[in-house]
Amino acid sequence: MTTPEIPPLHRDCDFNGPLSDAHAARLIDTLGPLDGRHVVDVGCGWAELLLRTLEGAPTATGFGIDIGEGAVAHGRANAAARGLADRVELVVGDAGKWSGGGADVVFNIGATHAWGGEPVTHTANALEALSGLLRPGGRLLFGECFWVREPTDAELAAMYDTPREQYRTMRGLVDMALSYGFRLRALSQASLEEWDDFENRHAKAWEEWLLENPGSPDAEEVRALSDRQRVARVDGWREVMGMAYLTLVRV
Repeated sequence: MTTPEIPPLHRDCDFNGPLSDAHAARLIDTLGPLDGRHVVDVGCGWAELLLRTLEGAPTATGFGIDIGEGAVAHGRANAAARGLADRVELVVGDAGKWSGGGADVVFNIGATHAWGGEPVTHTANALEALSGLLRPGGRLLFGECFWVREPTDAELAAMYDTPREQYRTMRGLVDMALSYGFRLRALSQASLEEWDDFENRHAKAWEEWLLENPGSPDAEEVRALSDRQRVARVDGWREVMGMAYLTLVRV
């Protein structure tokens, strides 16, 4: 652990991914009326999208699960501050092992890895599990990366040697989702502006820490982490990897 500790991502980011306020509102709207519904966020992080969903549906309830203790604690504090604590339960746990099926609405945004296995099987593992968590007619808000264009070998190497087969085209991702018993209700993708805003906020804590702690024995390690993220972004995924948001209906 670095000393002093690097500030958590939620200090600077609203969402743990490339998503603006306006886009988040549109995603929630694609789910249809939610009053009286139970909304589950699997791999919720600090559950910002779940909390915003409940704010817009006064009789809906929510449940979120994530392995990150700090993120869940932050989500609980936000829920209490916004008067939502009596309608949402946020727990620390292995999202991939949660089995409370029959949900009305499920979110899984950028968290297909929760079901484990090799990276190339994450998307399939997630879609199979999520299909089983929903009742017929239930909604799934699914966020997953895709290739905007075919990456070069050099770009893949810059992305921490991401396997080419881990992601697919937008068409391939949609077809894959439909093969697990869903119909497509809505589709969108993160803009370049949303990606840049998220990456800039992501880097902020590391860079500010380095400025404030130049003599720390951990400075070299933190600088290497920040440099690695910058290279992955600039030489790898920027304008190559996209984030797709699919609103799916369980058949």
